[in-house]
Amino acid sequence: MAFFQESHDKICVLYLARFFRGQTMSIKRRFDAEKAIEVLLYIAKRVPDVYNALKVLYFADREHLAKYGRLICSDSYVAMRHGPVPSGVYDLVKYARGDGSCLIDLPLNEAFTVQGHDIVVRREPNLDLLSESDLECLDAAVQRYGHLSFSRLKKLSHDAAFTSADQNDFIPLEAIVKSLPDSDLLLDYIRNG
Repeated sequence: MAFFQESHDKICVLYLARFFRGQTMSIKRRFDAEKAIEVLLYIAKRVPDVYNALKVLYFADREHLAKYGRLICSDSYVAMRHGPVPSGVYDLVKYARGDGSCLIDLPLNEAFTVQGHDIVVRREPNLDLLSESDLECLDAAVQRYGHLSFSRLKKLSHDAAFTSADQNDFIPLEAIVKSLPDSDLLLDYIRNG
């Protein structure tokens, strides 16, 4: 009975979201770098390294997309050799590590640095920028995936969405959606919402 209620609730939420176009349920297609920094700070305090942080975000985004119809910081994913990588967040990591450029004007070095494979957190995340649903999915992903080994995370993240794209190409949002439960409803919402 719980599954039926959960599916029914999800259908209602998706159709209400389509009815109220432009409200909070719409898929934002613009990367939110300011929020991404806070998300990365939140995750980094709970996982051992950069790889785990990026994979936790992937799994949190999948759950958030399935439950709430949007990605947490509206990032795009690239199919890299070791699994899906959030493109914008990875750019922030590379810049903090000193081997990338940054097109945003945010005090990134005051938030975190990257030394080798470690994210060095310099301040607490601003939780005002994260919704309750963001925190719910981030916490669930940290608990489930945050301390898994590199090889286990790589295997789990090489899913149908990942294999739908060529290496170093963007993974279409539709491919991620198709790998989720109730994908037809969610795809309908994304296409028509």
